[in-house]
Amino acid sequence: MLSRAIRRSLLEPATAALPPTFLLPFRAHLSTQPHSTSTTSTDPSTLSSPLHSGKNAASASSAKATARNNERLGPLADGSQGISVPRTTLPLPSSTPTQRSSTVDLHESIHSMLPLLRAQPPYYIQVQIHGKNYLLTAGDELRLPFLMPDVSPGDVLRLNRATHIGSRDFTLRAAASKKGTRVAPKVTRYLDERLFVCRATVMGVDSEPMRFLEKTKRRQRHVKTVKSKHRFTVLRIGEVTVKSVEDAERANAEEPLSGDSIFGMEEDVDDVQQTVVEMNQRNGRSAI
Repeated sequence: MLSRAIRRSLLEPATAALPPTFLLPFRAHLSTQPHSTSTTSTDPSTLSSPLHSGKNAASASSAKATARNNERLGPLADGSQGISVPRTTLPLPSSTPTQRSSTVDLHESIHSMLPLLRAQPPYYIQVQIHGKNYLLTAGDELRLPFLMPDVSPGDVLRLNRATHIGSRDFTLRAAASKKGTRVAPKVTRYLDERLFVCRATVMGVDSEPMRFLEKTKRRQRHVKTVKSKHRFTVLRIGEVTVKSVEDAERANAEEPLSGDSIFGMEEDVDDVQQTVVEMNQRNGRSAI
């Protein structure tokens, strides 16, 4: 005995099973016009649908844009239209470019007090090498607390990071940082290297005796012995002089604010203008 489902399938006529509506393409829901390849006529009623109106608007806007571009296009050799590229004209550089002058005029007090300092040798100078200050005079021997790289005995170095230079009665010092300026209070300011010359000659390398240090861990019997023998560079100060005002101005005109020292650093332009000269009558010394 056949089941009811098989009996129903045998009794019903054979029809082509169609897929459900939600599986059909999205275009089928928007257009009710039957598609035919034999005719090209379109029902005017379908032109008012949103799909056709959007297509017409897009085609109209593209046609206007094409016409607008064709007005600016020029015909090529073959008669076709070419693409015009807008050309921008750049201004030509001026024949005399403006350059910022790095020359700095010396302070008025330098013109008046520097000859007095220069006329009273010998001089002392306080230089800074790798963040440490050293008070030196001509002929002193300085052993640096480190081994200077890339130097050999006989090399002459110019030390241009100086904060003070003076004689028995006069002292030229760098300007101190002021509040409200762009220079931080903790930043060390140096003298202008055009005003003095300090040269040192590398004498050689000095080494300390061998050191032995025993290291051990807690609750451990093993003892480790560490050996160390540091080396230091020895310098001899050969020249400490103060330049004249004419030499400083001439050096400013030829090579303004130039540093030729391994420890040197180009100074700021404002540092020279803020150098102060003070007369201290209380203790009989003059400070420049």
